[in-house]
Amino acid sequence: MEEEYESVLLIIRECFVYKIPPRTAARGYRAAEWGDLATSFLWKGRLRVVSKGRKCEIRLEDSSSGELFAMCPYEIHSNSVEAVLDSSRYFVLKIENEGRHAFIGMGFQERSDAFDFNVTLQDFVKQLRAEKEAAERTVDTTPKKDYGLKEGQTINITIGNLGVKRSKPRPATNNNDGIVPLLPPPPSASQVKQQQQQQQQQRPFF
Repeated sequence: MEEEYESVLLIIRECFVYKIPPRTAARGYRAAEWGDLATSFLWKGRLRVVSKGRKCEIRLEDSSSGELFAMCPYEIHSNSVEAVLDSSRYFVLKIENEGRHAFIGMGFQERSDAFDFNVTLQDFVKQLRAEKEAAERTVDTTPKKDYGLKEGQTINITIGNLGVKRSKPRPATNNNDGIVPLLPPPPSASQVKQQQQQQQQQRPFF
């Protein structure tokens, strides 16, 4: 099995973490409920999106030392990353540590950073889908049979009587391309004898 390497998909130099109140009912989160977003943040540092194989992690690290503050495993069909309802710059992350999890607020000062964050996660999802579709395609690796004749080999084909040509006789023609009428059949022996008797009766007596 090939060793999987980590790939850094995105680095944002500055992001902010907030403590958020428990979600009430089924409605989404609102950043306005987190207090004064400019001053009430719990932590400030660097964000990195890292992929390894088919896994993706959002890591919040100290900007100077690189020490890990929190880690959010990004899962496509879950609420690991959820955008708030009232802003495009703030999100709710599901962080995990030793089997336990909690939800924190996370946001950016610049909208461009939030846009890059969204696009990076979307591109990762597209890549997973493309790899899945490629793996599902079946490639026929069976060697093709060679039906060609090798040197010295012959083949016999029997087609029955298909090779015999039959032609219809054409009527005889004269020199002027006119059709010659068919001759009557020869007289029979009785007819010849009768004709001779008639000729003898018609001869004059001298």
